[in-house]
Parts: sequence; C-alpha cells; structure tokens
Amino acid sequence: MASSPTSSDLSRRPIGVFDSGIGGLTVARAVSRVLPHEQLVYFGDTAHLPYGDKSTAAIQAYSVKICDLLLRQHCKVILIACNSASAAAYELVREYVGSKARVLNVIDPIVAHVGEAYAERTVGLIGTKQTVNSNVYKKKIDDLDVGVELRSLATPLLAPMVEEGFFNNTISENIISSYLAQPVLADIEALVLACTHYPLIQDQIKAYYEGRVAVLDASDVVASHVKAYLEANGLAAPAQAAPPRHQFYVSDFTRSFEESTRIFFGQEVHLEHYPLWE
Repeated sequence: MASSPTSSDLSRRPIGVFDSGIGGLTVARAVSRVLPHEQLVYFGDTAHLPYGDKSTAAIQAYSVKICDLLLRQHCKVILIACNSASAAAYELVREYVGSKARVLNVIDPIVAHVGEAYAERTVGLIGTKQTVNSNVYKKKIDDLDVGVELRSLATPLLAPMVEEGFFNNTISENIISSYLAQPVLADIEALVLACTHYPLIQDQIKAYYEGRVAVLDASDVVASHVKAYLEANGLAAPAQAAPPRHQFYVSDFTRSFEESTRIFFGQEVHLEHYPLWE
C-alpha cells in the first residue's frame, strides 16, 4: 500500500487558484507577492464568465470540473478566488475534494478581517449580483455578533467594464461615482471590494472617497490568510534559488484574454487552452 505523502512532500506541491475568468489573477498576483516560492496553477473559466449572473447549480458544476484538473496537477491547496463561486460552491467543493487537498475561499478571510477591524461600525460592500444576493457576507458577519452593520450594493457593470479595459478613464469614473453615491452606502467607514476585478479600480474608488472611507482590497487580505494557513499547517514551500514556473489555463481562449492576463497578473504569462467539456 502506498504511504501517505509527508508534509515536506506536500509543501512542494502547487497551489491551485480558480476563478470565473481573468479577474482572480488579482488574487493570484497578491499570493505570489507574499509567497514568492509557491508555484501557482491558475484556471480561469473564460467559457462561462461571468459567474455573477449564473445559477448556483451551474457554478457548482463548473467548480467541481475545475477541481478535477487542479487535483490532477497535485495541488496541495485549492483557493476559490471568485466571490460568486465561494458563495455558491465552497461547501460542495470541500466535500468533493475531501482529503486530496485543502480548500480555501475568498469570503472567510474578509469576514474575519472586518470582524476584527470594524466591530460596532458601519461597513459597505460592493460585488456581483450573485455575491450580494446570496447574502453570504451579511450572514457570516452577523454570526460574528460584533456589531458590524453591513450595507451591500450589487454593482454589475463594474466587472465587465474592467474586463473590457474601461478603467482609469472618465467612463469608469462616472459609473463608479453613480454606484458609490447610492444612499445604501452613505455614512460607511470602510468599503469591501467583494469582486476580484475591483482591485484594478481601487485607486478610482479611493479618489471618490478622498480618504473618508477605508477601501479594503480583498486580494491582499486573502493572500495574507493563505500565507498564514500554509505556515500554520506546515505546507509552505521551501525557499528555492529559481523562481517557480506558474501555469495558467483557460476554458476558452481568445487573444484578448491573453492581453487581460497581463493587466491582471502584472506580467507576461502564457495561457493554455483547457476546455472543461470536450
């Protein structure tokens, strides 16, 4: 009978990261920044993006199929770098993956951070319809019972706007301003950017608030959580002289995805086409 892998064997395995498209690369970039010795295997489900307007059942089916690929790549950890998939499929994915890999999501680290830093205060949140309508952030923050009042607003135009390259210009400024001016976000002290696309427009969001509101970049909070988790569980990769070779897969390939990848990950990457269903 084959022996179980030791923690030092496991530590050398890659981290799997998946998202509905290219947006999760903001999380992957943050993870690679705080964990420079970790190899990443990234999967962007570009054939089915955005997940924000898909049914829970569809998101769960896509997520399970993606996990099959990441498990074949012997990933030690699978990070669901998508708020919509974290809300819809995290429990199912954990059950499906079982003991083959650890599964992390992007919601729990944010909830913990908000609970610690903003007890008895009012916090805003913007995200996709799927994330906001799932009410998952509100339920989890209310469960902490630390007096955080969460006010959420669905901002469905922001992710496609970023995907199309409309950011840092007057078009994006107008759309961002019209969302942030909504009464539901009045008098907040912090704003959670609950979509992986939003770090690319956080400077414009900060400019709108002129320092009055703390803008919480979820990707940095999640990356810190992944680092702490790996270290606590003896899964952190040992330091190596050569940088790791990351792998990037997409379920549908177009040249524009490759261009977007450079924007989101911050460097040149090679995308491999891997259809989820042949």
